[in-house]
Amino acid sequence: MPAATQIKVLVVDDQMTMRALIRSALQEIGFRDIEDAADGEEGFKSLMVRPSHLVISDFNMPKLDGLGFLRAVRAHEATKKSAFIMLTGRADKDLVQRAQQFGVNNYITKPFSPAQLRQKIEEVFGPLT
Repeated sequence: MPAATQIKVLVVDDQMTMRALIRSALQEIGFRDIEDAADGEEGFKSLMVRPSHLVISDFNMPKLDGLGFLRAVRAHEATKKSAFIMLTGRADKDLVQRAQQFGVNNYITKPFSPAQLRQKIEEVFGPLT
């Protein structure tokens, strides 16, 4: 049973408001070690400097979208074991299937509640303490 306080999280979304909402939900759940990035390119650079246990990434972003970011994370030895949850504004079966092919651990559809986010994270890590 991992403690939320021990899990390093990277939140990647091109909308500052969404990053703030995700950060707030994570803090409500008990996470404390939270970094963020504005797109997949910035997120990948951040992971190279400071690996995270969990990446929560939007799908639709400029420069490097969520799928491209996921592929980059899975292709790199230092980051390939990071848990990856994809955020999407649409429950598109094709997107979900492609993300699963590239190794996504879970996905969540916007909008979501802190309880839904916790559930998705616990489906990956097991119960949080």
